[in-house]
Amino acid sequence: MPPGESLNPAKLAVLIDADNTSAACAQDLLEEIAKYGIASVKRIYGDWSSPLLSGWRSILLKHALVPIQQFAYTKGKDATDMGLIIDAMDLLYSGHFDGFCLVSSDSDFTPLASRIRASGRVVYGFGRTKTPEAFRQACDRFFYIENLGEGAQGKGEADAASATAPSSPPDLARPVAKPRQMDTAIKNLLKKSIKDATDEATGWAFVGKIGNVISETRPDFDSRTYGYAKLSGMLRDLRGLQFRTDEVNRMYCRKVPFGDLIKLLDEAFNRFKSAKGWASLDVVGKYVKPRWNWQEYGFESFSELLGKVDHVEISSEGMRMQSPIAP
Repeated sequence: MPPGESLNPAKLAVLIDADNTSAACAQDLLEEIAKYGIASVKRIYGDWSSPLLSGWRSILLKHALVPIQQFAYTKGKDATDMGLIIDAMDLLYSGHFDGFCLVSSDSDFTPLASRIRASGRVVYGFGRTKTPEAFRQACDRFFYIENLGEGAQGKGEADAASATAPSSPPDLARPVAKPRQMDTAIKNLLKKSIKDATDEATGWAFVGKIGNVISETRPDFDSRTYGYAKLSGMLRDLRGLQFRTDEVNRMYCRKVPFGDLIKLLDEAFNRFKSAKGWASLDVVGKYVKPRWNWQEYGFESFSELLGKVDHVEISSEGMRMQSPIAP
């Protein structure tokens, strides 16, 4: 449930696989969960006799986490997974929870996530970027731990922490966020989602709905993966979109009407072109702006706008239409 959309926050059961999650992310993890509801139950599973969980032991009281002891009865078998799954099913059958937060990078929880969703409860997954796709796709939303909070601690902080805390395997160290590039595939995903979320009556798409459309096919999509704090930042970098906010500050966007612009450019070019077949950028720009203000669509200059329009050639002499443009 998106934050701020209900007067009655969702009741969430938070179940953490301590063997598969770093204690360094605890604060950021719980702050992220708080955006989606109230953590009515917070349980963390592991073999608490193991020195590997010393980081978690030191913060259990601070975060009101209830530790559940799971002894490794058989070498090579993960008792933690079974204990968490059994408790999750008990909590599900109680009918007291609107959603579950499963914190692990282990694909063994894929059937559990699918079962909970089949019961009509929302599932939020949290894990590292190496989490198998099957588990990510089984969740309604999946969040990479690397994206949470202000970012990974600095080298100096990490060195200081390592001097006072017991050593732990590299997999349990705090993950470091490395923003990906917004490639063609992601741009196409955003454009398709805008189209699917657009209200045919108004031509505008609510940015919140765009995010929901994306999550339906990409539960692990998160703008922070690409270095953007919010989805709106990614959309602005797509260019070619116009934005507005309503009276309650909800953001909407729509595709720039390039068809209208091309007609206007063709009209201006034919009116102002010289004998050599060129028209002054300054003259054409002054003609176009009162009729089609490019700054309203996110373009800083007329020349930047023309760089996005097909069939327009720009040079030191000005601009010209390369070929006839059909209406």
